[in-house]
Amino acid sequence: MNMTGKLLRDAIISGANNIYNQRQAVDELNVFPVPDGDTGTNMSMTIKNAAEELGNTPDGAFAGEVAKKAASAMLRGARGNSGVILSLIFRGLSKGLAGKETASAADLSAALKLGVDAAYKSVMKPTEGTVLTVSREAYENTASLASTGLSAAEFLEKYIEQAKVSLEKTPELLPALKKAGVVDAGGMGFIVILEGMLAVLSGGGIIASEDDTKPSAPAAVAAAAEEIKFAYCTEFIVQKSGSRDSAALRAFLETIGDCVVVVDDEEIIKVHVHSNHPGKAIEEGLKFGELTKVKIENMREQHNNVIKADKAAQKNKKLPVAPTKDTGFVAVAAGAGIEALFKDLGVDHVVRGGQTMNPSTEDILEAIEQTPAHNVFVLPNNKNIIMAAEQAVKLADRNVCVLQTRTIPQGISAMMNYNPDESFNANRGAMTEALDNVGSGQITFAVRDSEYDGHKIKQGELLAMDNGKIVFTEKNLTKALVKLTKRLISSQSSYITVLYGSDVTDEDANEAFEVLRDKISDDIDIVLVNGGQPVYYYIISVE
Repeated sequence: MNMTGKLLRDAIISGANNIYNQRQAVDELNVFPVPDGDTGTNMSMTIKNAAEELGNTPDGAFAGEVAKKAASAMLRGARGNSGVILSLIFRGLSKGLAGKETASAADLSAALKLGVDAAYKSVMKPTEGTVLTVSREAYENTASLASTGLSAAEFLEKYIEQAKVSLEKTPELLPALKKAGVVDAGGMGFIVILEGMLAVLSGGGIIASEDDTKPSAPAAVAAAAEEIKFAYCTEFIVQKSGSRDSAALRAFLETIGDCVVVVDDEEIIKVHVHSNHPGKAIEEGLKFGELTKVKIENMREQHNNVIKADKAAQKNKKLPVAPTKDTGFVAVAAGAGIEALFKDLGVDHVVRGGQTMNPSTEDILEAIEQTPAHNVFVLPNNKNIIMAAEQAVKLADRNVCVLQTRTIPQGISAMMNYNPDESFNANRGAMTEALDNVGSGQITFAVRDSEYDGHKIKQGELLAMDNGKIVFTEKNLTKALVKLTKRLISSQSSYITVLYGSDVTDEDANEAFEVLRDKISDDIDIVLVNGGQPVYYYIISVE
């Protein structure tokens, strides 16, 4: 039996619900211990955009019409690299089914081939052992079956079987997966979606969503649809008064909540936990010493406020503005201080987002079209946002160049090298060249125990990253700042900017800065800026 438009519509909605239900399991396959945008969440939010668009599609719509509508919605809603690749696979489905009332197994196979090709072309250096491999090998191993009289449902079942075979081999292609004992998250997410679609095609009906809350659209609230299991975020610092091992405090906190981070040195213990009983965490902390800087936040209240703001924003979408100047700029960033810094450097619009909150293609597109310029430079400032930004180029009503900025320091350096007296192409070259002249350091924390790139890492440890690569772990934040900054310095270095995040107090940042300044040559200028960024305690730029 061929697949009708109604079946395809219901299948996509079912696939969206299935990945939504299993998004956390897919997220947990990520091997990189740094707080991440999360593959399952990004894929879920991408296809959820299509499911919402298809909600009012009539039963009599052609399969080609449904595929086109879904592909357009997914392209605009794509988040993170995994979401963009997923949207490109469905774009191939749209091209392959164009004009078709129903879709046979042969139509479905040919359309999947177009999607695989588009996904591979979108990645500059395709990595095997990812969703790219899974989708390609599944096609290659089922192409000969497409014209053997199978129904669309039977063909999709065979395709999923081969996708699973390919997924099981991904650890052999990527050493990081093998060492962690997991398969590729993107490949798993893709299969979860297909299994949700197969449930409809095989007569089982639409898989129900476990939560009726719809994911929010703006990037700054990418996690807003997450279930809030523990209501209170509790943080405090213990001034040690004895010799008790902080591991006992960590063990207790893990019995009452999650997201436990316990970092200590000779004098203090820094604590972070999500729980439903903040008082218990505080009482236990008092057993280890005097408490300072206690902070308790109700995350359910924050969640509800974000959703309300979200709905208001959706009702007030802006129309594109007419260009009134030659060149404009859009940057992606999070943190009031960093946003202000980009504005001071001449950026017209800052899209709020970054690590853990990847903006969608539509978020970036809207910012581009609100920039009153004929030519617009986009600075993604994160490797997982570049692909979504590049998809916006195809949709924009003006000339757009996405600079390959992978960090905030690279984005700042690019803006500082813009020359208004030069042409667009000359600036593109100069700003791109500037990316190689800046060292970028970040200090964050490990979200899980892992072994990555030769480093044995424990949850809660500080992670020091040199241009995106984990180079060492540390327990003391000031020591990590000094050690990483010294690592980034070369004989050509002349300027250092240290941006401290929302989880570092002004007092702590200034104390650490004084220690750092004593360790750095007087020949190098060094400044401290309150970036206010989430996730990263410090971002370091060395030029």
